[in-house]
Amino acid sequence: MIPKRHLFSAACLLILAAGLPLCAIENGKLPDPGFSIDKMNQSVDSRTDFAKYAAGGWYARTQIPADKSRWGGFGELSERNWANLRALVEAAAANPGVPGGVSQKVGDLYASALDTATINRRGLDPIAADLAGIAAAKDKEALVAFAAQMQLRLGSPFFRAAFFPDQKQSDRYGFYLMQGGMSLPSKEYYFSDKFARERWEFTGHVARMFELAGETRPVAYRHAEAVFALEKALATNAKLPVELRDRIANYNKMTMAAAIAAYPDFPLQRCIAELGVPAAVTEVIVGQPKFFEGLSRVLQETSLDDLQTYTRWQLLRATAPYLTEALEQENFRFYGTVLSGTPQQEPRWQRATKVVDEAVGEALGQLYVAKHYPPEAKARMDEMIRNIQIVFRGRLEKLAWMSEATRQKALAKFDRFEPMIGYPEKWLDYTAVEIRRDDYFGNVVRASLADSRRRIARIGQKVDRREWGMTPPTVNAYYSSVTNQIVFPAGILQPPFFDFTMDDAVNYGAIGAVIGHEITHGFDDQGRRSDADGNLTDWWTQEDAAKFSERSQKLVQQFNSYQALPGLAINGQLSLGENIGDLGGTSIAFEALQRSLQGRERKPIDGFTPEQRFYISWAQQWRTLFRDDAMRMQITRGPHAPGNFRAFGPLVNQQEFFDAFGIKEGDPMWRKPEDRTKIW
Repeated sequence: MIPKRHLFSAACLLILAAGLPLCAIENGKLPDPGFSIDKMNQSVDSRTDFAKYAAGGWYARTQIPADKSRWGGFGELSERNWANLRALVEAAAANPGVPGGVSQKVGDLYASALDTATINRRGLDPIAADLAGIAAAKDKEALVAFAAQMQLRLGSPFFRAAFFPDQKQSDRYGFYLMQGGMSLPSKEYYFSDKFARERWEFTGHVARMFELAGETRPVAYRHAEAVFALEKALATNAKLPVELRDRIANYNKMTMAAAIAAYPDFPLQRCIAELGVPAAVTEVIVGQPKFFEGLSRVLQETSLDDLQTYTRWQLLRATAPYLTEALEQENFRFYGTVLSGTPQQEPRWQRATKVVDEAVGEALGQLYVAKHYPPEAKARMDEMIRNIQIVFRGRLEKLAWMSEATRQKALAKFDRFEPMIGYPEKWLDYTAVEIRRDDYFGNVVRASLADSRRRIARIGQKVDRREWGMTPPTVNAYYSSVTNQIVFPAGILQPPFFDFTMDDAVNYGAIGAVIGHEITHGFDDQGRRSDADGNLTDWWTQEDAAKFSERSQKLVQQFNSYQALPGLAINGQLSLGENIGDLGGTSIAFEALQRSLQGRERKPIDGFTPEQRFYISWAQQWRTLFRDDAMRMQITRGPHAPGNFRAFGPLVNQQEFFDAFGIKEGDPMWRKPEDRTKIW
């Protein structure tokens, strides 16, 4: 399925799913995610281990819920948020209201997802036409074209098509071709010795899925081997996650004619037609040309039978969550348990609610903000954003390492910066999406197809800057370089990030630092490549770029030195953009807090100064426990350092942090001045 939200070059705070397992409930109540000194362990010396000092009480009392691969402040907030969403979808299911209205679409989609009796009875019938289409392909060109058409609905065999703003013409939507078609998390999983177990498990999983689809065991295992061989061949020419961060290297615009000629055994012209790309579109942006060169060779060298087997697998993988319980559970066993170490699947109601959020998220969002988003939240956020903007602009004006030529362009970009808070001004219209109470699979497909067609039809048209890339209930935030906007959905404006009952120190240490984090993404190692109009261009002088690189390299080295697990170091280059965001966000928010405290009495609260509460608040919100498999996946492909390292990693570059807790040379938390990184 083509993703519902296309946030190309959008830097996000964190992506983390959470549910409502029984083991996450204490004494019949959801855990309180907010700031509290009860989460601290004051017997730990802050100068020795600040993360444990700030949240050691929580670590001592907390276990990862059985249906989670990680757990922390994000998860606890998401628990409460999903509980609120559950009440909304269940109410809509009980009282759908006017046919075709928001409540009807939300309620009937949710009800259809819970109707496992109907889902199980239908078996593979919902994908029978697709299976027949794959089998009927008489040659490779016809098969790949059919697989391209599948992308409009479910799955992305062979490659990925995407439709978002053109990075070098940011006011217009573009057409992208990107690497895809691989079932494992990243290229390393196909080749590295450390993922040998996962490869072995993957082959068994593919075979089991084929068996559930009706194949005999010997045939299923033979087909599974063919699938792995083909995916490994695709992975040979794929880029690693750290390479995918390079926006310039992953932008290669060419004419359709040139692209068709460049990959002779990849039937691009047929694929474009099957996708429904308008004939007026004459250019395509190829993300990874070497991958498509490799894909062309794979298609030429692989038999039609094996290509059909692979396409059937990709169909099963994409549709399993919406088909029989047996297929869904086997899909979870591999992707949830084997790859992430999660023992137990999330409850059905939550999986269903997530699908509602994905398929008709702004319909659900309308119900959500009407009940759970107080208007005063935006007012207070606007005030914090103004303070943080003032601080950051002041720093841009005074940076000693930045030349005047670059500074003026940086200020011009900053002055075009735009925040969006809570929910969109205009809601997406789901009138064309038919939702039926007795057709779960069909509902998902129709929603995806409508969204895909809407996006494809606007290639070459003017970008809608008011469109959001996250739904309002989402517990997350992002910066978009092509629109130069930061977006804070209503879902994140809750404790531990934002709390009306708390003092400024706590809120600036939490949501304030997150605001700063997202703003600085516009000037990090990738965000800085976009100018004031959002166009991908090199507007820095070579000398400034070199100085920036020298400073950021210290941050790479710092995080490279942290061991997430024994023998597993954090990838400082992969996580660089987010680490720059954390470093700038905490530093800028700290100065903004000082502005907010001017002329006010600085009383300690619970025995802690405002400065101390600021840093404790930051560290508490990033408290995180990981399962080992989930940690390995995070380090391998995740753009964020693990939360338990984000809790202190940016702070040890700031003298204000050391002053707040009396940290001196010789203390374990101390970092030598010459090793510290200061960018903004």
